[in-house]
Amino acid sequence: MLARNRILVALKRTNQYPILGSRLLSSSAYLYNTSVDKKGQQPAQPVGSDVEPPKRKPLSRIAIGGSTNQSQRDSGGSIEFATWKAAALLVTLGGTLYYFFAKEKRRLEIEKEAEANRGYGKPLVGGPFKLVDFNGNEFTQENLKGKFSIIYFGFSHCPDICPDELDKLSVWLDELKKRGIELQPIFITCDPARDPPNVLKEYLSEFHPDLIGLTGDYNAVKHACKQYRVYFSTPPSLKPGQDYLVDHSIFFYLMDPEGQFIDALGRQYDEKTGAEKIQEHVKAFVPKEEREKRKDKWYSFLFN
Repeated sequence: MLARNRILVALKRTNQYPILGSRLLSSSAYLYNTSVDKKGQQPAQPVGSDVEPPKRKPLSRIAIGGSTNQSQRDSGGSIEFATWKAAALLVTLGGTLYYFFAKEKRRLEIEKEAEANRGYGKPLVGGPFKLVDFNGNEFTQENLKGKFSIIYFGFSHCPDICPDELDKLSVWLDELKKRGIELQPIFITCDPARDPPNVLKEYLSEFHPDLIGLTGDYNAVKHACKQYRVYFSTPPSLKPGQDYLVDHSIFFYLMDPEGQFIDALGRQYDEKTGAEKIQEHVKAFVPKEEREKRKDKWYSFLFN
């Protein structure tokens, strides 16, 4: 009897649950496809309709108050990169302008120095002279024109100073040639009694092939030394054949292509600084005709 009752209960449950389950499924499907918006929106199509339901717009995955999206991050990165590029360009441009103006300022200083050394009216250093070179050819101040020249006064029997200075001059000449600058190097003896042309030629060949030796009689050499404000002296009461030393000024005289003095380089200039100083003068050189024209310009104060 008990077993029969259990079977009847099971049959009742089987008949009731499918109906309840189908009702629940129908209700949920209806709710899913029917809009509950009370603001006048069109209701969705019921299940089984031929019309395809509208597609839903996907929701954003970024929480309220969260970070920006990828496109915003990319835009910010581009702005930051452009800012750094602008800063780098500004620094480069500023450095270039500073270098240019500093270089131009130095050039103007060298030009003013050369103009002051030339002097106004009669030059303070330099002037007419007439000597002979070590090949026996006449050499005057006219031979200085058309090129930069550097002049040194010495003598072949000098034990140490002249050889040291001529060695330094040789280094300058070679270094300046590498930089495209050609100089006419001239050696004028202060001891014409012991430095005839053949002696000078042999002596100078030991230093540099471009060196030109000049000599002459005593009065001609003395006059040339006076023109360049060079001091020299020989000991008094010399006997024939007696060895002696000649005191003289120790300077290199730099002359421009117009034959005018522009600077004197003393022993404070070494192999490096001397070449740099000469190069500065060569780069800053302005012909006399152009210098005269600038005097009437509004910017002439820059060169005074």
